[in-house]
Amino acid sequence: AATDRTGTMAAVLGLDDDDVEVACARVDGDVWVANYNAPGQVVIAGEPEAVAEAAKVAKELGAKKVMPMAVSGAFHTPFMAPARERLRKAVDAAELREAELPVYANVDARAHTGGDEWAGLLGAQLCSPVRWRQTLDRIGEAGPRIVVELGPGNVLTGMAKRTLTGVTTLSVSTPDDLDKLLTALATPEVAEVAEVVVHEGEHLFATERMVVSPGAGVFAPAPTAEAGLHMVPGTVLGTVGDHEVRSPFEGVLVGMLAVE
Repeated sequence: AATDRTGTMAAVLGLDDDDVEVACARVDGDVWVANYNAPGQVVIAGEPEAVAEAAKVAKELGAKKVMPMAVSGAFHTPFMAPARERLRKAVDAAELREAELPVYANVDARAHTGGDEWAGLLGAQLCSPVRWRQTLDRIGEAGPRIVVELGPGNVLTGMAKRTLTGVTTLSVSTPDDLDKLLTALATPEVAEVAEVVVHEGEHLFATERMVVSPGAGVFAPAPTAEAGLHMVPGTVLGTVGDHEVRSPFEGVLVGMLAVE
């Protein structure tokens, strides 16, 4: 949404959040923190002159770099107030239901499930900073094993990797990336998505699919491996030479494709 005042944004790198806030406070002009992205990465926004002055102060305080951003306004600041009424009308026209799982709001870095909360949260987010780093910290407290970014790009994945420790991070931006996600979900012991669990004669890609490596030899399906077979971990599906290929999954065999 357009605003009545010209604004710009800049990324401050290598400076603590508190010092970035100090840099903005020391400027006699309209400039605020707009995004707490990750440790050492904060975005400021406001009047172009004030943003430029805050950038100078930030460098004096130890910022490694300040990068102007190609944006059309000072988003997540009071400059967005003129658009708030139109946003409220759009939100009021939408059906906001109860969430089945907690949804973290960047405006307060807390989990929410109530549908009646989102109108106020969205309105507040328009003019308030994005607390992405704080949100990741809260998500980290919940003990996730994998954090996934869905959609084009991997900027958020990089921020999560910088903020969270001991967590596998990956981005899913194309259909081909789904294999990485399914592999990570199927193998709890995997520390990095690039690694997969390899067994004799089989290569696990997903919880619902198994691919037998052609480099291991010729795969011969077992006579019992027909559609409808109820499998448990260890059920023999065939052989590769003298090695048995066993199912790592429990469920119903939907089908099998074996190409000589």
